[in-house]
Amino acid sequence: MAVRSETIQVSGIRCERCVMRLGHALEKLDGLESAHANLVGDVMLAWDDERVGRDEIVAALSRAGFRPATVAAYPE
Repeated sequence: MAVRSETIQVSGIRCERCVMRLGHALEKLDGLESAHANLVGDVMLAWDDERVGRDEIVAALSRAGFRPATVAAYPE
């Protein structure tokens, strides 16, 4: 298992309901170990890189209406 972790800044989080909506958008991703968001738009993620990729996570966020403000490369 290759666990990766990263914090992504997203726009579109304005309230606790938004945080819940973000959680629902990500909960179906197989391989996502954890996801925690706050009201300033920081989404702390940990995932099994062999089961789900960063691009899939970012795409799920986008489909739910959240735009990643920071799309950086994988941390080394």
